[in-house]
Amino acid sequence: MIRSMTGFARSETDTPQGQLLWELRSVNHRYLEAQLRLPEGFRAVEADARALLARGIRRGKVDAGLTLRTRAERQLHATLNPELARELIGHARTLAAAIGESAPLDPVDILRWPGVLQEQETRLDALHPLALEGLERAVAELAASRSREGERIHDMLEARCAEILVRVEAVRERLPRVLQAIREKLTERVRSLVATVDADRLEQELVLVAQKIDVAEELDRLQGHVAEFRSAMRRTEEAAGRRLDFLLQEFNREANTLASKSADAETTRQAVDIKVLIEQMREQVQNVE
Repeated sequence: MIRSMTGFARSETDTPQGQLLWELRSVNHRYLEAQLRLPEGFRAVEADARALLARGIRRGKVDAGLTLRTRAERQLHATLNPELARELIGHARTLAAAIGESAPLDPVDILRWPGVLQEQETRLDALHPLALEGLERAVAELAASRSREGERIHDMLEARCAEILVRVEAVRERLPRVLQAIREKLTERVRSLVATVDADRLEQELVLVAQKIDVAEELDRLQGHVAEFRSAMRRTEEAAGRRLDFLLQEFNREANTLASKSADAETTRQAVDIKVLIEQMREQVQNVE
């Protein structure tokens, strides 16, 4: 079954350091193009993340962003740099004596000085496997979202295929009447010009006209293209979008030939309707993976 290239997914993973949040958005594109936005400390997972995306998505432009939402109540883990603190206190006292000020030192002011409190860096390496697990869930959800949209596109394309076949059959059934009308018109015209009609010559002319307006081959090819189109939509081993787009080019070629060979208004109308249906299908196929 075909899949759309448009979709959205997210996954959340709770950790002691906070919440890991993945958000994935995808739109149509000729190839797979993944844009990853990773916070500091997670650059090492980029290659694995791209491999995960490639396994779950074949075509489309994917924007994947990871966010680490740290907990507000997370405890501060810091150590005091006593040497720097003593040095700052000594400088403060020296300066106070030089300017004749004897105001007491505020310990908080000392602690605010850069480097006095050294916060221990939270190691994020342990979160890398959790981040990849969250991405795997998000990719699965995105694929499911694209599949649901693909089902809607499939139903629309299937309905258009059925309508094309209805019009092809209408043109096929009308061909004998069109030829009979041309025969009668040509016979009447010849009789208005000459007293006697050469039956053999008239048949020759009718054969030439019939060959010019014969669209049986175009109708057969349209039916064959519809069958191949339906078969391509059912394939699961490969992305079908490019194949469907190519087949629609063949659809359009036969519809143009059908319109150019048309010998009556009804056949022309059917050919135009077929071209409209093909254009509607093309718009949807542009979003098929």
